[in-house]
Amino acid sequence: MHVPSDLRYTDTHEWVRLDSDGTATVGITWHAQDRLGDLVYVENPKVGGSFQKGQECGVVESVKAASDIFAPLSGEVVAVNEQLSKSPEMINQDAYGAWMFKLKAKDPAEWQALLDSAAYERLIAAEEH
Repeated sequence: MHVPSDLRYTDTHEWVRLDSDGTATVGITWHAQDRLGDLVYVENPKVGGSFQKGQECGVVESVKAASDIFAPLSGEVVAVNEQLSKSPEMINQDAYGAWMFKLKAKDPAEWQALLDSAAYERLIAAEEH
């Protein structure tokens, strides 16, 4: 399984890329989509919505289950990937390319506190045993 080293991760299986303008791009990990199976529905947060780190902000549903999406950082939603409402399977095809939403982070230091790729790989290994 590939876990990109340029991203940060949450223990609830969201990935985060901090862009040069301070915007955080968010999606779910390959591990998460693999566990869920074929995605059939994505509910993104609304643009303009503000969330605290760890707050529920969306949902993904598969043929097997539904799973909440949590804000990995505190901030305001500045964009959502509208394509996912019509084609949620894009996440299954490319979990790290099919971003869900973008946040304007209130505190970019929160990104540093997220799991790096090695720590995320250890989390996955621990969950599987």
